[in-house]
Parts: sequence; structure tokens; C-alpha cells
Amino acid sequence: MAVSIMLDAGHGGRDPGAVYKGRQEKDDALQMVLAVGEILENRGIDVQYTRTTDIYETPYQKAMKANEAGVDYFISIHRNSYPVDNAVSGVESLVYDLSGIKYEMAEDINDQLETIGFRNLGVKARPNLVVLKRTKMPAVLVELGFINSDTDNQIFDENFDAIALAIAEGILDTLMQRPDMDLDSEPEEMPGVTPETETEETEEEARYHIQAGAFRNPDNAQRLKDELIADEFPAFISHEGPYYKVLTGNFASVDKAADTEQALKRAGYQTVIVSE
Repeated sequence: MAVSIMLDAGHGGRDPGAVYKGRQEKDDALQMVLAVGEILENRGIDVQYTRTTDIYETPYQKAMKANEAGVDYFISIHRNSYPVDNAVSGVESLVYDLSGIKYEMAEDINDQLETIGFRNLGVKARPNLVVLKRTKMPAVLVELGFINSDTDNQIFDENFDAIALAIAEGILDTLMQRPDMDLDSEPEEMPGVTPETETEETEEEARYHIQAGAFRNPDNAQRLKDELIADEFPAFISHEGPYYKVLTGNFASVDKAADTEQALKRAGYQTVIVSE
């Protein structure tokens, strides 16, 4: 089963959130959530949303929606604000407490956003926020720059697609670093490797590929394959069990695969090296 995430666009409807020069937090949050969700869906994540239009629900209703859906993670996107205009800038992420995978994910998201040009203000504990306190799954609230900072708004507007990708990669980086929390709910055996043969395999015998995605829907796999080929990365699809895996390369060693994997990451792909 794919990992499931509920994305929450902060505020909405009659609640605009923070406002600056006619700009409303609820609009920025919704646009970004939809962009992040599309990237995650294309990477095989089961994405649900608290809202996809300009409607209002209380934070408690949003938390209950996530609990009832039984998702694995809850990510809420907001814009920050400060009493004095243009006095503070940067991104920060909020979690219930500074522990566990939610904290790791918050740090990974911040690190990715820092590469776009935002100041990294760190991860902070906010145990009294309803969407962090009442959700039953790991939850992160991302404050995506200050809406009353012209600097942050310029970064947001000029790097919108890169920011969406950075948030998605921060989430995916956390999942891929946890062997029990990858795109499947259970650890996945590498193709062709069984517990009996794994210890006997040598570097010379192994072949390595780079996996860029795993999907239940073959159309999504084909879309990613076509995207890779358009970017001049030879790609193919391997159908294993319920998943269509998009792979590229055929390397004799991990070191050789790593060079190409770095090129893929620089091109914006979320990857992992697998062996056959």
C-alpha cells in the first residue's frame, strides 16, 4: 500500500489568514498545496486534501478529516506574518514536539527550502496548535516565508515551481531515509534478491538501477518515463507485483550508479538506487 498524506492549505473561505497589500495567505497556501500534491502523486504517494477550493473549515475539522481518512502523514502549508512589515524573513516548520519522524520531515523540508533562497529559521515545537495536537499521525505545519516580507514574496513568486518541488522532496527524502517508511507500507525486497542469496551476492555480480518512481497506475509510470527520456535519461518500466517501477541505468557498481543519481537529483527527480 502506498504512503498516504493529507495536504492542508491553511485558512480559506471567510478566513483569509494573514493579509499584506491585498495578498492573502489562504490563496498562496492553496496554490502551493495543489502544486506539491501533483508532484507527490506523480511519485506514487496517495494524496488527499483538506480543501482544493476556497472554503472554510476549522482547524479541528481539518484534523478530524485527516483522522477519519486514516492517512499516514498530515502536512499543512501556511504563510507567516510579523507585526512589523519587512522586519523578518525566512521559513520555519512547526511540530507538536521535537522528536520522531515528524521532526525529521520538518527539518528536511526546511533544508530543501533553504536551497531555494529562503532563510532557514528552524523547526519549533507548538503543542497547542490544533492541527498538530489533534491529528493522530505525524504532522508538520510549514510557514512558507512571511507574507509581509517583500523579500519572501519575491522568492515565492519567482521560484514557485522550485518551492513546490523542494517541499515534496523534503517529504520524500524523509520517507526514503527510513527503510520502514518508503513508498510501500512494508520494506520492499530488491528485485532478484532473497534473504538466502543476499549475503552471497558480490559487487561484480550485482547490477544496479536508479528508481525514480513506483506507481499502481501504469499511466503515471509512463508519464514519468516519458519525462525522463525527454530530459535525456534512458528509462524503462519494470512491472513487479502491483507496482510499475520507473528505472534508469544499468550499472555494475553503486559508485557508478551514484554519479547518475546525482545528475537526476539535480534535474529535480526523487531517486533511490536499487539492485537486481
